[in-house]
Amino acid sequence: MIAVQVTYKINADFVEENKRNIAAFLADFRELQHSKFLYHVYVKEDGLTFVHVSMYENEEIQQQILNTPSFLTFQQQRDERGLIGPPFIEQLAHVGSSLRIIK
Repeated sequence: MIAVQVTYKINADFVEENKRNIAAFLADFRELQHSKFLYHVYVKEDGLTFVHVSMYENEEIQQQILNTPSFLTFQQQRDERGLIGPPFIEQLAHVGSSLRIIK
């Protein structure tokens, strides 16, 4: 399994657009095979810092998800118009879960 956490901070005037872009790619993700990946997005108390946590069964599924057109649009717009500094990307080692979603 591959698990990744991406944390980034955006400008206040980009928050609503970022949320719309997130909603768009999550809607597209819901149309895909759910048992092969899990994707969550959170916003911290400051309202500007977003945390994306994703888990993929394998690299092939990860590449499929990350190359979804709406996700690529989200990343491009975030990177070009919203970011305050670069995203912080962490590879996570899965220890356990209360759910058996991804093998």
